[in-house]
Amino acid sequence: MKNYISFAVAGSLMTMLFLGIVNYITSPHYIWFVYPSFFLLLWPITLYFMSKKLYKQYSVFCSILLISFLIFENFKYSPSHLWFMYAIYPIVCWPVLMFLEKKTTSIKVALIGSTTTIIYYALLNMTLSPQYPWAIYPSFLVIWWPLALYHGKNKTFVAFSVYASLLISIFFITVNVVSSPGTIWAIYPIFLVMWWPLSMYFYVYKRKMYKVATTTKKI
Repeated sequence: MKNYISFAVAGSLMTMLFLGIVNYITSPHYIWFVYPSFFLLLWPITLYFMSKKLYKQYSVFCSILLISFLIFENFKYSPSHLWFMYAIYPIVCWPVLMFLEKKTTSIKVALIGSTTTIIYYALLNMTLSPQYPWAIYPSFLVIWWPLALYHGKNKTFVAFSVYASLLISIFFITVNVVSSPGTIWAIYPIFLVMWWPLSMYFYVYKRKMYKVATTTKKI
């Protein structure tokens, strides 16, 4: 494995040097070689951490490296808008979830994670881009985490279909109101979603009726 890591280090450095020279010769006014160099740098780093089985440390190191790269890009090309803030949260979640290990499947962690996600992006929405309430989209996605875990553990699949359908309906109604209040289009996807709990109910009901009928015949 040491030979592979040494080869990866040498290959990455040589390729980065080559790209840097080409960048300087062909287009010195625009520094583009940093982008492929960033991914080339991950090659030996990944090999090293994987060979040592340091998976948690790898997630921390790569998260710091990626956040640093995004901050550099943000302040170099568009310092007036702090867009790197949008990406920091999911990147930080990677090492956090790695350290939590099996606890990530607990409902408590799911509730805390979804709540902090909603609060984080709601604050970003209000401070950085209040023109449109786009925070409803990531909020809608993360609510599925505790919802699916709870009903999956309790095996209440019919109830899950009902609550999930309500969640989807509320989401479409909200998007309809904030995006195009003059046109009522949310009713169409809501109508389709309603078939989910209905089909689940009749499937479970028919199974129960079949079991009752089979048991009665045996008796």
